[in-house]
Amino acid sequence: TQGMVIKDGAKMSKSKGNVVDPNYLIERYGADTARLFSLFASPPEKDLDWNDQGVEGAYRFLKRVWTLVQSAETSGPDGDDEKRWRNKTIKKVTEDLDRFQFNTAIAALMEFYNALHDLGRAPAKASLEAFVQLLSPFAPHVAEEMWAALGHKDIVSKTAWPSFDESALKIDKILLVVQVNGTVRAKIEAPAGLSEAQAKEIVLKDDRIQKQLEGKSLKKSIYVPNKLLNLVIG
Repeated sequence: TQGMVIKDGAKMSKSKGNVVDPNYLIERYGADTARLFSLFASPPEKDLDWNDQGVEGAYRFLKRVWTLVQSAETSGPDGDDEKRWRNKTIKKVTEDLDRFQFNTAIAALMEFYNALHDLGRAPAKASLEAFVQLLSPFAPHVAEEMWAALGHKDIVSKTAWPSFDESALKIDKILLVVQVNGTVRAKIEAPAGLSEAQAKEIVLKDDRIQKQLEGKSLKKSIYVPNKLLNLVIG
């Protein structure tokens, strides 16, 4: 097990002789938090920078995932956006594990949690099951508890690793954020892959944007494909 020094801001290194046993962290937060923090804070081949906020963050993340799983008494509909997030995360975590890039795999799980939390409804059971399976290598104890909470009698560590569907990763429609002089004025559903000219054509037909342009002229536009169009007017 990787050693840890119990001092905020210190770097742990065997060459410096400041590596200690992680029992303090395990006793205070549990083995899963200790494991998750260690894998997320630094790649395996590098020294680990101790950070109290990082440990607290790992602990809060596991608590939030636990709450999400526990509160999902009924599973919600499996929408296209949720499917994309699920398949994207499965692909990312699978590939990162193959490359031993544990920190970026955990970061992908955190992004997936945010996406599920922001749905405004209960996630589909398929998403929760995939999440717990992907979390299992990093936080095996709580993952088993979550798996049981989802109604399973078997052990998550013995289930088949989730597979991803490449076709589900394709984006047909996006929610284009429209700003006027840097202030968000509309969010418009539009086809993916629009050029700047195509995006402007759609946006300028929107009543909310037309109202902003009354008596003013369009100076320039700033376009982030599939994400944002900022109209600079004056």
